[in-house]
Amino acid sequence: MKISQRNSKLKWFLFIFAFALIGYFLYEINKLIVQLRFEEKKKIELWANAISRKSDLVQHTDIFFKQVKDEERKRVEQFIEAHKIILLQPLDKEIDFYFRFVADNKTIPVIITDEFNNISLSQNVSLPKGYNVLVGDLLKEFSVNAPLEYEVYGMKFRLYYTESRVYTDLHNVLLDLSNSLLSEVTENYVFVPAIITDKSRSVVYSSGNVTPDKLIQKNLQKTLANMESYNKPIPITLPDKREVLVFYEDSNLLRMLKYYPIFFILIFLVIAFIAYQFVITVKRSEQNSVWVGMSRETAHQLGTPISSLMAWVEYLRMNPENEAYCSEIAKDIHRLETITQRFSKIGANPELMKQDLIPIINNAVDYLRLRSSKKVDFKIILPQDKAIVLPLNEHLLEWVLENLCKNAIDAMEGVGEFRIELIEDHKKIHLDISDTGKGIPKRNQKKVFYPGYSSKQRGWGLGLSLAKRIIVEYHKGKIFVKQSTVGKGTTFRISFRKLDR
Repeated sequence: MKISQRNSKLKWFLFIFAFALIGYFLYEINKLIVQLRFEEKKKIELWANAISRKSDLVQHTDIFFKQVKDEERKRVEQFIEAHKIILLQPLDKEIDFYFRFVADNKTIPVIITDEFNNISLSQNVSLPKGYNVLVGDLLKEFSVNAPLEYEVYGMKFRLYYTESRVYTDLHNVLLDLSNSLLSEVTENYVFVPAIITDKSRSVVYSSGNVTPDKLIQKNLQKTLANMESYNKPIPITLPDKREVLVFYEDSNLLRMLKYYPIFFILIFLVIAFIAYQFVITVKRSEQNSVWVGMSRETAHQLGTPISSLMAWVEYLRMNPENEAYCSEIAKDIHRLETITQRFSKIGANPELMKQDLIPIINNAVDYLRLRSSKKVDFKIILPQDKAIVLPLNEHLLEWVLENLCKNAIDAMEGVGEFRIELIEDHKKIHLDISDTGKGIPKRNQKKVFYPGYSSKQRGWGLGLSLAKRIIVEYHKGKIFVKQSTVGKGTTFRISFRKLDR
C-alpha cells in the first residue's frame, strides 16, 4: 500500500513538474507570438495609414491641377483680350505692353484661326512647313478644350489651346501616381490580402494576395464581407473621379500566428503522449522481465522439494497404517504442483485450449469453500444444461478465480455472501464475482489493478495485477470493477469474447 502511494505521489509530482515546464515554454512562446502579432498588426496599420495619406495626396494634387488648369484658361482669355487690343488700336498707339504680354507666353500652345480655321497666329506649336489650315490630328489635339471665339471689326477669330507642357508633364505624373497607388495597394510589401472595387462593390478594379476563386462573382460579396469584418474599407477618390473602396484583411502571417499557440500545445501533447507511452512500455517490459524471472525461479525452486515429497509419500504408503495420512499429503502435494504449473505458465506465453468454463469455476469454488468460514454463503449461478467452451488456460484461470474469491472473503472478514453469476450475450461471456464486504472507494477502483497497490497492511499488491495480466494479455478479455459501494460490497466483472461460429 505504502509503495503504491509513494509511486502515485511521485507520478503526480512528475506530472505537475512536466505540466509546469510545458506551461512555462508555452507562456514564453505565446509571449513571442503576441509580440510578433503586435508588430505585424502595426505594419498593417502603417500600410493602411499610408494608403489613406497617399489617397489624400492624390486628391490634393488633383485639386491643385484643377487650379492650374483654371489659371491657364484665364491666361488664355487674357491673351485674347491682348490680341483684341493689338488689332483694335491704331498703329501709333502705345501697345508695347500687350505685344510683350502676347510674346511672353512661352508655355501654353496657342493657335488663332479665322472662322474657316485658316491659321493666322500660332505660339508654342511646331507647325509643319506650309501648314496653313488647322485640320486633322492637330485639330483633334487642340479641340480637347472648347475653342474661344471672339470678333474684331466684324472678323471672327477662334483661339485653340491645349494645356501647357508643364501642366501635361505634371498631369502624367499624377496619373502615374494614381496607377502606382492601385498597384501599391494590391501588391503591398506586408502581403496584406486587398481588393479594390467600385462604390457599389460589384466591380473589381484590382486585387492582390487573394486567390482567384474568391474573386468570382458568386464568392465576391462573401469575400468582401469577410474582409470588412477584419477592417473598415478605405474610400479613395481617383483623379479620374472614380470613387473606389479598398478592402483588406489581416495578412496570412498574422492569421497563422493566431493558431500557433494551439499548434505548439498539440505538439507538446503529442510529445508528452509519446513519452508517456514509451515510459509505460519500458515499465511493462521491466515488469514482464521481473515476473518472468520470478515465476520461473519460483517454479524451479518448488520443483525439487515437491519431487522429494512425492517420494516420501510413496515410502510412507509402504505401511498400510499411513494410507489415510498419505492421501491428505498427496492432495496438498497436488496443490503445490498446481501452483508450480501456474508460476511456470505466468512466466511465458501459456497455451490456451478450448474447454468448458463451468468445471473450472466449480473446481476453484469447491477448493475455497472447504477452506472458508461456514458463515460465508456461496451462491453460484451457472447454466446447467450447456457447456461454455472458450480458449482457456485452466491453471491460470483457476488462479484468477481463487484470488478474487480470497479477496472477497477477506473483505467480508469471513461473514457475508459470495456470489458468482455467468451472463451471456450475443458477443461475450460475462462472469460477475460479487461480495458483501467493505467495498472500494471510487477513486481507488482503477488503482486496485496497479502492481503494489493493496488495501491490506501486509499485502504485496500483486494478486489483482497478475489477474489482470492473465485475463487481458493471455486470454484477450477484460476485468474491471463493475460496481462497488463502500460498506455494501463489490462486483468484479470478467468478460471473454465468444468463439466465432
